[in-house]
Amino acid sequence: MPTFVYMTRCDGCGYCVDICPSDIMHIDETYRRAFNIEPNMCWECYSCVKACPQNAIDVRGYADFAPLGHSVRTLREEEKGTISWKLKFRDGREKSFVSPIRTTPWGSIRPPGDYESPSPDGLRTQELAHEPEALHVDRLPTLTKDKLKRGVL
Repeated sequence: MPTFVYMTRCDGCGYCVDICPSDIMHIDETYRRAFNIEPNMCWECYSCVKACPQNAIDVRGYADFAPLGHSVRTLREEEKGTISWKLKFRDGREKSFVSPIRTTPWGSIRPPGDYESPSPDGLRTQELAHEPEALHVDRLPTLTKDKLKRGVL
């Protein structure tokens, strides 16, 4: 579902431009409004939709889940910390989905350069960098042969 911008709602704040991982959200220099320069290259991560304080960015639904005559509406609710998706089918049925906007406060994530480099032993483990301390657990759960169906590990 590539994104598109309602020009009447957009105030040109640029949050969508700053957060877009594929660098396809741009601000029109004449009208000072955001637009998607290449919808076919959209990763469909919806970062721009979630970041837009004006609810100016929406998505086009694909025919595999939303047939002709449908509508998909996105609503960002900052006070609740959620984003909701409402899918309205052409026969009048509606389906709603709600998910958190973020799991951490804005600006709370440290850049990679602020962390210590992993030790040589740490590079040989299957854990990601700074696990499990970043997850606030003593250790990560592990599978043993007896917990697997065939006992293969």
